[in-house]
Amino acid sequence: MKAIQRLALAITTGLLLLAGAPAHAEVWGYVDARGQKHFADHQVSRRYQLLFQNPGSSSPTDRSVRSRAASLHTAFEISVGYKAVKHLIREAAAASGVDYDLLKAVISTESNFNAKVVSPMGAVGLMQVIPETAERFGVSAKGRQTVEQRLTDPRTNLQAGARYLAWLLKRFDGEVPLALAAYNAGEGAVDRAGRQIPNYSETQNYVRKVMRLHQDLRPPKAIRMQRTTTQQARADGATPATPL
Repeated sequence: MKAIQRLALAITTGLLLLAGAPAHAEVWGYVDARGQKHFADHQVSRRYQLLFQNPGSSSPTDRSVRSRAASLHTAFEISVGYKAVKHLIREAAAASGVDYDLLKAVISTESNFNAKVVSPMGAVGLMQVIPETAERFGVSAKGRQTVEQRLTDPRTNLQAGARYLAWLLKRFDGEVPLALAAYNAGEGAVDRAGRQIPNYSETQNYVRKVMRLHQDLRPPKAIRMQRTTTQQARADGATPATPL
């Protein structure tokens, strides 16, 4: 891959990672000789270069929210991985009833739209689906292909992952943070934590990152409506469930 292409990929990925970062965050990174992208919130070594810096704001206006959302949408639209599968994401969202932008946020966080990636724990593809979970939601071996091999197919992976996420949303009464925590750590972990986000730093960071990215992908009007609902609920002494 040419240096300019590597840089474009690095900046795109950095922008996506920035969505889950706090105000005043920086994204540092580099692309190694094998084309593998590395990112951090500080300069780990001299190989890391500053890709993006977010000035942030303690009280963002609607204008800054719109600007942030526009930058994020641009980052997605120039992502080759996202463009290759966005029609399949819409298809999976329509079939499962899961919000399209929520699926985008999950996929970005899980795999950065790499359909072939396999985690050390055996999670596969775009939505990092465990083969055993895929079997629960309709994926079986076909011909000479194992379930794990089938999950490298974007459509199969997205359909299985979206069905699982839809099931989790129903199981946890539409509470998105709990469904995301269960997607990351398993529904049993959320149950054992008393239907709360488990006290695992990985899971807590995962939920925070996906929720922030999902919020930034939503239209400003939807964000304003959510803020109004939250403020009204606080005034009434209640905590509303997070809408999709």
